[in-house]
Amino acid sequence: MHMIAPNTGLSRRSFLKMGAAAGGGLLIELSLPGARALAADAGPFAPNAFIRIGRDGTVTLVMHKVEMGQGTYTAIPQLIAEELEVPLDAVTLEHAPPDPKYAEPLIGAQITGGSTSIRGAWKPMREAGATARVLLVQAAAKKWNTDAAKLVARDGAVIDATGGRRAPYGELVDIAATLPLPTGVALKDPKDFRLVGRPVRRIDAAGKVNGSARFGIDTVLPGMKVATVAASPVFGGTLAGVDDAAALKVKGVRQVVKLDNAVAVVADHMWAAKQGLAACAPRWKDGAHAKLDTAQIFAQLEKSSESPGAVAHKAGDADAAMKAGARRVDAVYRQPMLAHATMEPINCTVDLKADGLDIWVGTQVPGIAQAVAAQTAGLKPEQVRIHNHLLGGGFGRRLEVDFIAQAVAIGRQVRGPVKVVWTREEDIQHDMYRPPYLDRISAAVDAKGMPVAWTHRIAGSSIMARFFPPAFKDGVDPDAVDGAVELPYAIPAMRVEYLRVEPPAVPTAFWRGVGPTRNGFVVEGFIDELAAAAGQDPVAYRRALVKDGRARAVLDLVAEKSGWGTPLKAADGVRAGRGVALMQVFGSHIAQVAEVEVNADNEVRVRRVTCVIDCGFAVNPLTVAAQMEGGIMFGLTAALWNEITLADGRVQQSNFHDVRMMRMNEAPRIDVHIVPSGEAPGGVGEPGTSVAIPAVVNAVFAATGQRIRTLPIAGQLAAKNT
Repeated sequence: MHMIAPNTGLSRRSFLKMGAAAGGGLLIELSLPGARALAADAGPFAPNAFIRIGRDGTVTLVMHKVEMGQGTYTAIPQLIAEELEVPLDAVTLEHAPPDPKYAEPLIGAQITGGSTSIRGAWKPMREAGATARVLLVQAAAKKWNTDAAKLVARDGAVIDATGGRRAPYGELVDIAATLPLPTGVALKDPKDFRLVGRPVRRIDAAGKVNGSARFGIDTVLPGMKVATVAASPVFGGTLAGVDDAAALKVKGVRQVVKLDNAVAVVADHMWAAKQGLAACAPRWKDGAHAKLDTAQIFAQLEKSSESPGAVAHKAGDADAAMKAGARRVDAVYRQPMLAHATMEPINCTVDLKADGLDIWVGTQVPGIAQAVAAQTAGLKPEQVRIHNHLLGGGFGRRLEVDFIAQAVAIGRQVRGPVKVVWTREEDIQHDMYRPPYLDRISAAVDAKGMPVAWTHRIAGSSIMARFFPPAFKDGVDPDAVDGAVELPYAIPAMRVEYLRVEPPAVPTAFWRGVGPTRNGFVVEGFIDELAAAAGQDPVAYRRALVKDGRARAVLDLVAEKSGWGTPLKAADGVRAGRGVALMQVFGSHIAQVAEVEVNADNEVRVRRVTCVIDCGFAVNPLTVAAQMEGGIMFGLTAALWNEITLADGRVQQSNFHDVRMMRMNEAPRIDVHIVPSGEAPGGVGEPGTSVAIPAVVNAVFAATGQRIRTLPIAGQLAAKNT
């Protein structure tokens, strides 16, 4: 079977290259448009995804994405299999190694995130499969000395219906590898798709059910030790001392490893490591942030937001239009820090040997992980071997490599392999958090209550300035304003500003999206406020403003499917209401209606969510529906209960008793409707979360008359009740 010889050009156009290598077989090299890698020393790259077809007919896809529950390991092979004319179960997967050539073209780095996987793979992967198919047909024509137009590819073979001949792909790969690259290869018309667009069960599901699937935390190596960690409870604090002797008295404890801001206890198993960590009773120097609390962070945001920010978007003269309006509406929205709380706890296994470093981990950024591990270990990147796994949830947490650097630092002091596992408490209290934000938003409306001017000032952390500095330009973080600058509504005069305000010492990160999940709450909450002020129905008000046909279609359909405008039944003492939200984010148009009830104790229960999405061509409708359901649950949980707070420099929450998850008996009925579309695919990983938050907030207003401008909802209703 041919191995892959990656292309390293910087072309902005997608192209395919076929060739041969020692050993026989067919290789297909797919070069995607890209940019420079995030790591400063990575240099230029051409991100690549590859297909190999062996003499035995095996089709191998070197997967440039990781599977964290979003379905990429099924949907991307569907694209290849469709154009290549092979059954889906004929495609096998390999994790791509860390290499800039495997970068996501829509991002420019080797990353799984941003709802980009299918969007970035849609055309190039199909082109790769189609080009391979054409070459194999031409190879059969050459072998049989016939016209290629008389041949067809089907089910992993080329067929000559007139001559009764059939050649499996494996018999043709050597000839195909010698043929010139065909140009202008036509892709299938979607009406001829047999696999793409069909509901296909996820190929990774069985392993997760029967236990054969392997995540990073499942790593077991000969002679492996297990370590658990305690870091300074105050951001920026350092380790003052530990009782090594007490820890080493615990049966199974082998070693105590001290870092500048943390201590790790290495043992034969996790229980001994935990007991040893408790026994060592670490002492800390809290440092400069020992008195930091949540109130200080929001006071800083409040004060900063009083000043103008960098202009992220401008249309018309918003100030003049604001003065000319019949009435003005102002609001301030606040959103807390949030933890990721992924199902699989943070973990990383390292084994430092004479010839380099091996790392077993689940990461969304294998290239960055390799670079950081190499730097920490004092090695060259090529000396670090990343063994990537399925992820037990990512949500942006595994875009970060802090825990990998820490594990390598520990592994440098341990002989043999060591698996570093964080407890849930360590995970919650030392997360990379979704930032707290404060938004000032205003509108001037005409005599009918319709907006003629709109200003939106956003104050909060810039994740892009840290994660990808080139993207932070002219004082604007493009992610922080995503969902605020491109609205589905026609507003004549508009200005959006951004102020970078970093919470002192608190690490911030992406959280199943940041900009859209935040700005959806603010924008759609405020649109609802304007509708209420105008005395108009929220759906009708939005419909009058919508400027895009696709957005209007999802809004109309969600109103129909949710029974918008029909009476809601509720028990005595229970108030019920519906709320709507509409967004165009990640290349998709999505609308939701949440139906809630609020009891006498101001407890909110979401009874039903109706979701309509136009995500372009739905490669796998089952995946789309599942992502909507999971995203909605994720968003509802955050909107109803979740926040991370600080007191005396310490995170107050520690586990699922105070980082509340929605329970199975609390889960609402979720109805997902996918709008048929011939447009290129949009993203589906994060839109469901983005729209669920404002939909439920608006439903609570409909039920109670109380406008929620600060999350989470539960705390706000309780405060108003008292």
